Amino acid sequence: MSSKQHATLRYTAMRLGIFVGCFLLVWGLTRLRIVPAGLGDSNVVWVLLLALILSAPLSFILLRKQRDAMSERIVERVDRAKERLSAHQTQEDA
Repeated sequence: MSSKQHATLRYTAMRLGIFVGCFLLVWGLTRLRIVPAGLGDSNVVWVLLLALILSAPLSFILLRKQRDAMSERIVERVDRAKERLSAHQTQEDA
């Protein structure tokens, strides 16, 4: 099996890992009172929102190779599906 076959799984796992890391970082900073903890009981929502805001650009920059590999794999699958569809359509016409 080539590494491209698991490109989507690898990208997703790495993106989730970056998010979890950001979540833990923001959660720790709110516990140390370096970052405001939100309003009332909104602490978890606040931490999730900040983690999403931090992890998105980090993932965009750090996972460029994995995203390109995943994209190549998806394009290959779509091309194969189009070829199969075309082959089935020509069989129906005959």
